[in-house]
Amino acid sequence: MSASAAESRESFPPPARRRRTAFPAVGKLVSADLLIGELDRSSSVPLHTQVYTGLRNCILDGRLRPGASMPSTRGLPSLLGVSRNTVLEAYNQLRAEGFIEPRLGSGTYVAHSIPDLHFRSRGPVAPPRPQSRLPATQPPRLSVRGRRMISAPAFEKAFWRRPEAFYPGLPAFELLPLDAWRKLSDKRLTEPRRTYLGYGSPGGYGPLRMVIAEYLSASRGVRCRPEQVIVVSGAQQGIDLATRVLLDEGEDVWMEDPGYGGARSVFRASGANVVPVPVDKDGLVVSEGLARAPQARMAYVTPSHQYPLGHTMSLSRRHDLLNWAAANDSWIIEDDYDSEFRYSGRPHPALQGMSDGGDRVIYVGTFSKVLFPSLRLGYLVVPDELVDAFLMARSLTDRHQATLDQAVLADFILGGHFTRHIRRSRVAYAERQECMLDRLNQETAGIIQAEADPAGMSLVGWLPPGVSDLHVAERLAAAGIYAPPLSYFATEPQPRGALLLGYTGFTPPRIKFSSRKLGSTVREIVEARRPSGSGPGAAAPGRASSPGRWRSDRATNVTSISHLRRES
Repeated sequence: MSASAAESRESFPPPARRRRTAFPAVGKLVSADLLIGELDRSSSVPLHTQVYTGLRNCILDGRLRPGASMPSTRGLPSLLGVSRNTVLEAYNQLRAEGFIEPRLGSGTYVAHSIPDLHFRSRGPVAPPRPQSRLPATQPPRLSVRGRRMISAPAFEKAFWRRPEAFYPGLPAFELLPLDAWRKLSDKRLTEPRRTYLGYGSPGGYGPLRMVIAEYLSASRGVRCRPEQVIVVSGAQQGIDLATRVLLDEGEDVWMEDPGYGGARSVFRASGANVVPVPVDKDGLVVSEGLARAPQARMAYVTPSHQYPLGHTMSLSRRHDLLNWAAANDSWIIEDDYDSEFRYSGRPHPALQGMSDGGDRVIYVGTFSKVLFPSLRLGYLVVPDELVDAFLMARSLTDRHQATLDQAVLADFILGGHFTRHIRRSRVAYAERQECMLDRLNQETAGIIQAEADPAGMSLVGWLPPGVSDLHVAERLAAAGIYAPPLSYFATEPQPRGALLLGYTGFTPPRIKFSSRKLGSTVREIVEARRPSGSGPGAAAPGRASSPGRWRSDRATNVTSISHLRRES
């Protein structure tokens, strides 16, 4: 069924033509009484002086910033209930003192260069704001949950910063078919419908839920009806929503270690007891989870491509995990992280689609990694018995995602743009991984060891034993390179330090340039630690890093790239 057939046919009448105008300036949007305060008409201070003082204080305390538009001299008098001459006199004084400046044909604006601060002491001033009775050094009183939330590790807060090489999980924005997206968006705006301009369902836009269900069934083996799909603002909100609905304070939750810190912080903020469970080449070690917390209420896993190590959970481990959840009445959050980007080999189907336990799985996915993070659209697939509970919880948080964006995304997928973009991205990302491996071999040979990964958006660069990955990451950050250390993702000490190196969001020239900075910085740290007598070519103990090993990895990747080109 097409998106247009599934949505409501009720539409608004065509809007009347109107002259296109620029977006109103901030000063014209702000209520005058909020800026100036109540005028005291019984005061001996003239009204024009009160208006002047109020506007001057707004400029000095930053409520009206340099370059901001001032309220008009025709509109402001009616808002304040004074004559225009009163306002003009106040403006003349502000202009004479250099606070404001007129622009011919445009209006009056706050001057970019504010007069000296001695003006603060001239004339009446606004009453002082009430001061808190708390000591200045005492932090604000937060809830227990609030205190847990602000204790999130620094690496999570680093996601707010401007992306830098080698920021992991960042898609290639230059590959986005933005023209197609813009045309679809314009088309939706041409004939606005109540369906996506009014309030929507907490579960999401119906046609998008249908498209997601069909896509997941075909590509990931997920078994669900559209009603089981709940559209959220991304994987992070999906994890938080599942935690709110299913996990009580004090209950145990298995967490991959190392694993995604954003999920760990959500669990800790809820008051749950996070149980770190080690990960090996076959994924989460279920036997360790059983030994540490057999009655855990929940387990969080990334089975298709473990984050950050990149392992795929074996079939036997998947069965063990599902059997544990069914026997223990526990829940599994399956975060299908970057499952779309596999460059070689056949992918395992989603845990949710396995016949012996999919009803214990909350499946989490996102469009942030395939399209762009600011889209803020992801989804959950929940068991039938949980649909009503999740819909109610969703409506209590932020009601629903922007329906117009959901409608455009549904059109984007139905038009074939989504699958074409994935195929194109796979080719580009495989080439960028090959470039990354080649540059690491050139710039960090014998120091950083990395292997080709058949899937994903980042590589793990292993450091020599004894080298602190935290120290290396801090030095790299000072050099303008963002490479989070493996220790940030772990609760328990790891046997060896490593860096997570994202490559998908950076062009080959950028990868080459940043790899040189990476290599020189890390080499300087490692060389400073070497005992006297060991030359720069001394190999670090650990996994082999011979040129032959690198050539083998690159040959495998080149074969994958050729295959992907034929696919696309």
